[in-house]
Amino acid sequence: MATEGASSPWIRRFHPSDDAPVRLVCFPHAGGSASFYFPVSRSLAPAVDVITLQYPGRQDRRHEEGIGDLHDVAEVLTGELRPWADRPLVLFGHSMGASLAFEVGRRLERAGIVPAALVASGRRAPSRHRDEYVHRRDDEGLVRELKELSGTDPGALGDEEVLRMILPAIRSDYRAAETYRYRPGPDLSCPVWALVGDRDPKVTVDEARSWGDHTSGGFELKVFDGGHFFLAPHAAEVNRLLADCARDRVPRP
Repeated sequence: MATEGASSPWIRRFHPSDDAPVRLVCFPHAGGSASFYFPVSRSLAPAVDVITLQYPGRQDRRHEEGIGDLHDVAEVLTGELRPWADRPLVLFGHSMGASLAFEVGRRLERAGIVPAALVASGRRAPSRHRDEYVHRRDDEGLVRELKELSGTDPGALGDEEVLRMILPAIRSDYRAAETYRYRPGPDLSCPVWALVGDRDPKVTVDEARSWGDHTSGGFELKVFDGGHFFLAPHAAEVNRLLADCARDRVPRP
């Protein structure tokens, strides 16, 4: 069992499953926190040991500076996750988290740790760039974006005190996501699953399909009915997919 990093500010384990044969590492979206994946952890334990990541600038890390360049964050997280690679790691990221999971996966492979799989949700492939500038909007414009995507607690968006607390981290996350640029080089050798909503304004089905260009392993595309946060109404189906993915990726004797 990995014990290093157990007290790391980056790592959360809501339902530790030390005997599970595989670990799922969850990367939150821009503005998201580790608690977003609490239901995933509850659903998959104890068959899968679920690790969720907590970025700085939110919740118990709200007094820290928000995340910056995604490549720099990926370097930090690669070091944080290496102690947990005593069993296969499935990487699961939504939106910005998918880009970050991909970059962590590349770095793990360079270190000789090949992820069991990458599940990239609600995000265009790394090489499919869009010019986006939501992070440059004023606070009202940023809140409008959050409401349109429906990824933030509506109650929080109506509470001025809560808004003042969370907007800096959200803006920092958006800046990191929107200024991310894919750097050509070795990609992944593990299987990749791409999940996308058919009405997602942030990524088209074609942009999601291009994830297949970034792995020499197998690739599958799953299209859901819904927008950017299709995960919520399809939680049961997504959890089943993650469980199947984790189980199928465990090396057989």
